[in-house]
Amino acid sequence: MPTEPPEPHAAALAEALLAAGRGYPVIPLTRNKLPAIRSPHRGRPESPPCRGQCGRLGHGVHDASTDPLTIRRMFATAPWATGYGIACGRPPHHLIGIDLDTKNGADGLTALRFLAEEHDFPIPPTVTVLTPSGGRHLWFTGPPSPPIPNSAGRLAPGIDIRGTAGYLVGPGSVTTHGRYAHAPHTPRHPAPLPSALLDLLLAPPPSAHREPPPDVAPQHAAALIRFVRTAPDGQRNARLFWAACRAHEAGLGQELAARLTQAARDTGLSTHEAHATIASAARATPSSTPHNH
Repeated sequence: MPTEPPEPHAAALAEALLAAGRGYPVIPLTRNKLPAIRSPHRGRPESPPCRGQCGRLGHGVHDASTDPLTIRRMFATAPWATGYGIACGRPPHHLIGIDLDTKNGADGLTALRFLAEEHDFPIPPTVTVLTPSGGRHLWFTGPPSPPIPNSAGRLAPGIDIRGTAGYLVGPGSVTTHGRYAHAPHTPRHPAPLPSALLDLLLAPPPSAHREPPPDVAPQHAAALIRFVRTAPDGQRNARLFWAACRAHEAGLGQELAARLTQAARDTGLSTHEAHATIASAARATPSSTPHNH
């Protein structure tokens, strides 16, 4: 007789204990991917904010632990938990999560590949978790300091960063949208974050009032063309579409159309295919505006 799969709460606890055994501090999560234990301070203002100094549970990612007894206690306190979160930035792994999204027209994986091309760093094989929406989480190890800030879309559309005081939904978690799962053939241990990517994560955010250097547009254009021209089989149309969207967003759509077409032809696409993909990108980027010199 086949055995029944464990119910989500028991399965999440089992997966959380496995993760903790590998050195990842964990907390229980609800189906909405939120910390499952309510704050003991709700309704009462805190000054300064408590991060668990009171000794009670309910401080979100600050409760994360690798101690099996503490983890069992947390899950017993929250029997509605169907998943678990893995705290980032904590020893021994100092985990950094790269969340590559595919919702709302974003393509985080292609955006990351473009950054790798533009800044000349590899994307090493690492622990990869598939999300119910079709995205993926890449796990990397980082330095003990300085802390890596959390961000959403700061590097590029579709790329969110989970750093210090953030958490990743662990594989095996069940949410309202489905289950998180390890990608097939994923490495067992996270790879170190490429140093060039670490530099990008630690760079100060661009000022809204700072004028960009005059050579930014040519550099950006050259990077987009190179990204299309180096597309491997199976990514040619996807890279061309993504690059054409970015060109339109930067106001360079018309200027770069011919160069993007030639780059696509260099990869083996026909002129007709390239024109159709670029036209599709123009329709998908309503915010594009003519570039002014």
